[in-house]
Amino acid sequence: MDATQLPFRLPLIAILRGLRPDEALAHVAALVEAGFDAIEIPLNSPDWSSSIAAAVSAFGSRAVIGAGTVLQVRQVEALQRIGARMIVTPNTAPPVIARARAAGMWTCIGCMSATEAFAALDAGAQMLKIFPASALGPAYIRALKAVLPPAVPVFAVGGISTGNLPDYLAAGCAGAGLGGELYRAGQDVQRTREQAQAFVQAFRELPR
Repeated sequence: MDATQLPFRLPLIAILRGLRPDEALAHVAALVEAGFDAIEIPLNSPDWSSSIAAAVSAFGSRAVIGAGTVLQVRQVEALQRIGARMIVTPNTAPPVIARARAAGMWTCIGCMSATEAFAALDAGAQMLKIFPASALGPAYIRALKAVLPPAVPVFAVGGISTGNLPDYLAAGCAGAGLGGELYRAGQDVQRTREQAQAFVQAFRELPR
């Protein structure tokens, strides 16, 4: 697949690490209203299954709701049962990738080196997550992209802000995963709304 075949229109994945079930719908609603249609709730969040299930029920027709920090096959199976459509991982684990693909889920797989990237692709990964992007920088991603199949969508994750987002997209990334610059555990919904709007505006202002 290539960037034109992504399962979401806005290639920015919202990462809601630490989100609680009692606040999940309000924050997801703020993101969807701002234009986000790819939302990740990491599995190291409190009672993640309740949050993801609620988000899928309320917004599954408007956004790709998935999970992050997916490390085990049994987690993929649990996510399939509650209707998650995407997994995002911090690492390259072929059994996890294979199980997610068998379940019909989209896969955005964490890697750093060319070896990990090609292992992920060989296992069936559809998107690659270069992590931690802030420690590697756009120049590293540009060099890595030079040896990857050109159609593979690459996402920069880790330390992405409205200020450096253009640099990573110019280096060849199809998009980015947005963590602490978008959402931090415990922040109020208005803050999420404002940050979401800022990222959407930054993306739309990029030269095409």
